[in-house]
Amino acid sequence: MNRIQKINRRKCAITLLFSAAVVICTAIGVVMNLTKLADENFDHMGIKTFCMFTVNSNILMGIAMFLTVPYAIDGLRKQYFRLPDWLVVTLFVATTALSLTFLISLFVLAPVKGFVLIFTGSRFFLHFVCPVLSIVTFCCFICSHLIRPVESPLTLIPVFLYSVVYLVMVVLIGEEHGGWNDFYGFATRLPLWIPVTFIIPITYAISSLIRFLHNRCFLRRKEEEAAYFKEVFGKADIHTIVCAMARLHSSTIKTLDIVIPRRVISIMQQNSEDDDSLDELCQAYLQEYLESSKALDVVKMWI
Repeated sequence: MNRIQKINRRKCAITLLFSAAVVICTAIGVVMNLTKLADENFDHMGIKTFCMFTVNSNILMGIAMFLTVPYAIDGLRKQYFRLPDWLVVTLFVATTALSLTFLISLFVLAPVKGFVLIFTGSRFFLHFVCPVLSIVTFCCFICSHLIRPVESPLTLIPVFLYSVVYLVMVVLIGEEHGGWNDFYGFATRLPLWIPVTFIIPITYAISSLIRFLHNRCFLRRKEEEAAYFKEVFGKADIHTIVCAMARLHSSTIKTLDIVIPRRVISIMQQNSEDDDSLDELCQAYLQEYLESSKALDVVKMWI
């Protein structure tokens, strides 16, 4: 296993660990809120817990991380970890929402209600553990998709929808008519124009920072891989190496599916002087993989 494979495998393992931790901590926090019907400091317990943006954003992240787990497990098995683009964008949206939750808890709720109260009990998981783990995971270990500027506005959708519902339930309907009380204090502790004016720009600024950190990790990984492959394969016969890689994978990767490492082959092809095209190299990999698999099957019949 080369240096790049070891780094990718380590990132895959950490992603699996952190994703599972976020899923478990989200479940613990939500269940604690659902089973606690009364709280002298937070009256939105039981089924009312779903009124809070904190809970909804954590659930969104919990679902996204839950969907990440199978890909991480498969990545460890196949030595090739990559998330589909739609899932990375979903994680981007959820990470932005959880970052907003963490910042509101830290700078708006904690100074009013106390840091101990805001970061203990179920709120320890929903206000601190899940946001921090999610930010670290997305910005440092999930490096399979470059977030484009056009995808940043998607992070505003959950915040915008919740803001509309919150304003309707708190301001237009009001608690006395069956709406919500102002549990975030946006309409009572602050002039209403402040959150209405600044919540969307703040969210976009958060998403821009997260996109910058995530993309920097993505580009650093790409540069490391390019430098490694140029150093190792610059003068090499890539066709021979691809065939050798196919033979190795056919005997060591225990799966019924044939996964052609097109991205890796592409990097090797770009950083070498080989004249073979990417399609030719991928076809050579597949052909060699199939022939090696047949040979292994024959050997197993006689063992």
